[in-house]
Amino acid sequence: MTENTAGTQDMTVLVTGASGRTGRRVAEAARAAGLTVRAASRAQGFDWEDRSTWADALRGADAAYLVFPSDVGSPAAATAVGALAAEAVGLGVRRLVLLSSRGEERARPTEEALRESGAHWTVVRAAWFAQNFSEGPLVEGLRHGELVFPAGEVREPFVDVRDIADVVVAALTAGDRYVGQDLAVSGPRLLTFRDAVAEIARATGRELTYTPVTARAYGGNLAGFGVPPEEVEFLVELFESLLDGRNSYLSDGVQQVLGRAPRDFTDFVREAAAAGAWKE
Repeated sequence: MTENTAGTQDMTVLVTGASGRTGRRVAEAARAAGLTVRAASRAQGFDWEDRSTWADALRGADAAYLVFPSDVGSPAAATAVGALAAEAVGLGVRRLVLLSSRGEERARPTEEALRESGAHWTVVRAAWFAQNFSEGPLVEGLRHGELVFPAGEVREPFVDVRDIADVVVAALTAGDRYVGQDLAVSGPRLLTFRDAVAEIARATGRELTYTPVTARAYGGNLAGFGVPPEEVEFLVELFESLLDGRNSYLSDGVQQVLGRAPRDFTDFVREAAAAGAWKE
């Protein structure tokens, strides 16, 4: 294995969460850039909760993309990311890029665990994903005509996950350029969740409603769907903090790293609607 600083030839990158929202796009972008991708998910035998699965996934890789499966600020994240990063470094995989959350104070211990591992690290701090509207738990409500969510009228710079993936791959393949840096990425403009739902309604030609609720009320809905109590409490506190307006600003990470503007939410909506994301 060689340290790759001048290109992507013979570079192997381990992509955790390879079947998830970001990991899938990171894997696609990495392959498009000429990297060899080693997909890591439970389907491929990698489990964040089972340390015995880590070494086989890491051994022989040049770099890794780390995304913790629940939330980067969850109580288990710092311990797991720190331990995996240390094991990676011990196996010669020093180049690590972590996906973190912009504005989430609970994510800082996880970031610090990565920094203390001895890795050549980069942290990508992302705003709320545009794709959260087209993939995951919010989709079902939109398909039935109503998004119920504890975001009030806060404005967010929704970032396209494909931009996150492109930034991650650029960071992995740029040698030491982004080592030791925190890169904050967002979309190009601020929208409320009500604005976002209105854009989806226009693109789909359907009547859609946004109903803001308190985080505590939303937690009650989650509990009703069978989400474990400890996870409900974590999410309630997360939404109460992250959706308080602290993220109502733009970040220039996409422009800084890729030399282009980030993808606009309207473009994402048009493409997702054409793909049938919100069809009943």
